[in-house]
Amino acid sequence: MKKIAWFFALSLGLSLTTEAAHSFCGFYVAKADTKIFNKASQVVLVRQDDKTVITMVNDFKGDPKEFAVVIPVPTLIEKGQINIGDKKVIDHLDAYTSPRLVEYFDGSPCQLRVMREQLGMASGAPASLEAKRSRADALGVTIQAQYTVGEYDIVILSAKQGQGLETWLKENGYRLPKGASDVLGSYIKQKMHFFVARVNLKEQSKLGFTYLRPIQVAYESPKFMLPLRLGTLNADGDQELFIYTLTQKGRVEPTNYRSVKLPTGMDLPIYIKTRFKDFYRDMFDQQVKKADMRAVFTEYAWDMNWCDPCAADPLSVDELRSLGVFWMNEGGPALVPGPGRRPIPPPTGGLRDVFVTRLHVRYDAQHFPEDLVLQETADRNNFQARYVLRHAWKGEDSSCPTEEYRREVLRRQENEARQLATLTGWNIADVRAQMNLRADAGDGGEKWWQKLWSR
Repeated sequence: MKKIAWFFALSLGLSLTTEAAHSFCGFYVAKADTKIFNKASQVVLVRQDDKTVITMVNDFKGDPKEFAVVIPVPTLIEKGQINIGDKKVIDHLDAYTSPRLVEYFDGSPCQLRVMREQLGMASGAPASLEAKRSRADALGVTIQAQYTVGEYDIVILSAKQGQGLETWLKENGYRLPKGASDVLGSYIKQKMHFFVARVNLKEQSKLGFTYLRPIQVAYESPKFMLPLRLGTLNADGDQELFIYTLTQKGRVEPTNYRSVKLPTGMDLPIYIKTRFKDFYRDMFDQQVKKADMRAVFTEYAWDMNWCDPCAADPLSVDELRSLGVFWMNEGGPALVPGPGRRPIPPPTGGLRDVFVTRLHVRYDAQHFPEDLVLQETADRNNFQARYVLRHAWKGEDSSCPTEEYRREVLRRQENEARQLATLTGWNIADVRAQMNLRADAGDGGEKWWQKLWSR
């Protein structure tokens, strides 16, 4: 029987104002992409007015004949509205928006003017349609359409009640988790349709693909929601979901759950350069615990015309179009090569009119009992989950007194150690040992009252 992998369909409507961008600069040295998290699903959403293009990345592991998806969608889907995407483009988008680590190098202490401001900163062929209609009608299920697109066989369904739809799916070889009929029924009450896809092994073999490519669906609807509850029915533990939105106007956020920007702009010990993924994973764990696993976290929000620093090149015009950005002007700018800040010259006819938001949510049925409802905001400020390494000056300058600078470096390193321990929950003694830092370094070490509750 087919194991159903539950995905998410939603639509957005955005109308935002323009705000000045912040400049961060620095040299990018590492990123924390989606691969560091287990059971991570990715959804890309392109939205203008009531038009939506959704791209769903399949993280299914196993025999393709065991794969299937059921996606609630707000409207009837025709064959021309379905496309098979390119996973490499989503990987590029993931890299471009990933939380990042940057580094700076102190100059001579006699010339150094360190900026201390807040950085504000990341199966066989399906049966004929007619052969299935009689049984479907008896169960209150309507088979509205049936297509083969790429390597997927797709059926578009509507239903009168959840139990009938559950029975039809089971009779047609789909294995549903306990409680599916109630959740399906809630979407039926919202007059939503169901997009059901499974792998056509013959077509997959003919096309020569050994992995499951992303499924894309284009539709029109004023609904602005993400049906998370389906993702909890057959989930084995907590789920990670990354949502990338591409809009004309600005940042996207939830309305029925807390929206939290991740801590950013923190100075970290130099050794984190080789342990950045460990740091980010543990830091995110701490933020989820702090929010009682009831928040949606913003990792990145940025104008697609530039990046600072760039964890990857911004997406090309062709890549944006492949994700469904249908309002792009013809022709596009060349990227400016090299590390660090890379503004992009405007193409003929104007700038890339795309704003990207990256949201990260860890969820289960207990902490996310409602579907995720999203809204437009009037926020066009740039934001990234960004962390900083500051290398001390190691040069020699006989004309420059350095004692005060060396004391300042020790104070800075002690602060980095405490900050790292607070963000991740790591033992501060272990952090100091990794840094070769004494507990009494800098300003005398911890205060007496800080030692009472050291972790």
